[in-house]
Amino acid sequence: MQLSRISWLFVLAFSLPTALYAYVLETDKHVKHKHWTKDYDVYFKKYAKHYFGPHVDWHWFKAQGIAESNLNPKAKSPVGAKGIMQIMPATYKEILNKNPHIPATDEPRWNIAAGIFYDRMLYRKWKRKKTISTKERLSFSFASYNAGLGTVLKAFKKASKKHGDVKQWQQVEGFAPGETRFYVKRIHNLMNKER
Repeated sequence: MQLSRISWLFVLAFSLPTALYAYVLETDKHVKHKHWTKDYDVYFKKYAKHYFGPHVDWHWFKAQGIAESNLNPKAKSPVGAKGIMQIMPATYKEILNKNPHIPATDEPRWNIAAGIFYDRMLYRKWKRKKTISTKERLSFSFASYNAGLGTVLKAFKKASKKHGDVKQWQQVEGFAPGETRFYVKRIHNLMNKER
């Protein structure tokens, strides 16, 4: 009797997150849908263009803000990440070392600027992997933003052993943490859903 209860709890523990992820992906609205506030669009546009240039659609970063906090500027995680882009204190220190012009991340404007600047830092690190296309690099950057660069590099290494030349996030995602797989999938889902 005890074993079946433990088995049931084990199944439940793994089923609930999967069901929750599926529900979120199913009910999310497209990044341009009126459901999502446009209050911060000016900052997403400005800093996406500033750090990535005009060739990268700024909506990718708004989708990331939705995945991070549902665009809630007052969001705070139990581990100390805060704001729309859920900037961790240690990450903010890393950002300040490279860009001392971003003041505290309490204001949405600067939180978004810091998040997109950090995306750019990660994007440049993935640029060293010559087999990854420009578009795919964004997925690797988002995964690194969520799980940490070291975690995603380890997943990349495992994928390389299995697949040889890694060119796409899909080749690596199976080696990444479940939360990170969902995070990247949600960003893509927000960008690709029909309006």
